Amino acid sequence: MMILRAARAAELPATLAFWQVAAENDSRPADTSAAIEALHRRDPGALIVAVDGDEIIGTVIAGWDGWRCHLYRLAVAPSRRREGIGGRLIAAAEDRFRSFGGTRSDAMVLDANQRAHGIWAAHGYSPQPEWSRWVKALPAPETPR
Repeated sequence: MMILRAARAAELPATLAFWQVAAENDSRPADTSAAIEALHRRDPGALIVAVDGDEIIGTVIAGWDGWRCHLYRLAVAPSRRREGIGGRLIAAAEDRFRSFGGTRSDAMVLDANQRAHGIWAAHGYSPQPEWSRWVKALPAPETPR
């Protein structure tokens, strides 16, 4: 039986492994233990997992910065796709945002990930042509000597 809930700290390594199999990983920096642990420390409810028993079968990051609602890393196990899991994760993320008073959500979806476009469109999301995402990789902080 599948349930949706916030990820537990002990599940973070399994989540990273899950993303290697189930998530779109092209054209993006590699996920790291340090990054997912920092997310979990800062906002333990942001990473929502779909689990069946002890197995992670889906994820979404529902990031709230106090002003805007952002969705990242929607992923469903390849063997469990087309069961409605992605839609339930999106709905859970949107419920989380509404509980904070959020009024608008955006989703990070790679242009080339055609498979993902359908689920986002089915749940009311659409590309926003007048905006472009600008990115910059930040170097790691230097360690004091």
